[in-house]
Amino acid sequence: MRLAYKAFEPGFVCRGVAFKPIGEKNVTEAANCVKNGWHCAEDPADCLRYYPNFKGSVYCIVGIGGDVDEDAVDSKISCTELTILRVLEPADYLLHILLYMARHPKKDCFAVKDGSGVARNGYVVVRGKNPRAKGRGGDLFAMAREENGEVEQVAVWRVGEDVPEGVYVDINGEEICDEAN
Repeated sequence: MRLAYKAFEPGFVCRGVAFKPIGEKNVTEAANCVKNGWHCAEDPADCLRYYPNFKGSVYCIVGIGGDVDEDAVDSKISCTELTILRVLEPADYLLHILLYMARHPKKDCFAVKDGSGVARNGYVVVRGKNPRAKGRGGDLFAMAREENGEVEQVAVWRVGEDVPEGVYVDINGEEICDEAN
């Protein structure tokens, strides 16, 4: 079984279709990324393109099989067999994005900021030599420090619990006090 990522509305609903619960196989007749099939993505960050409501979506690891069609636009996949394996908590989902970045350091992603970012809709993912982020209480930061094109360190922080609100912090969770704030 091949693994991928899929986002849903609460209750495992996607485009009005209620998927079977965790562990049960969902089957459809045809798979074409443009027309039909069960859609998912190899890169977990690509789910944010289709389900950007971070606080209102459910992000999952899925097993796929049957007929599989892959998209040339991003890492979107269409398949005829899809099984929800695990729901990812928001911080775990961001860790999966960081892991994918570490495994594919040259791949660009629309959802990842370069160098500095401000959380929107509850999250921000930042990569770079000295990544930094800021946000409001409850927001999540996912950061990847890169050196020579390789991910050297990752961190996920929750604003208000792990790091202060409204100020830039570095990958170590320490407040950055400079004129760029």
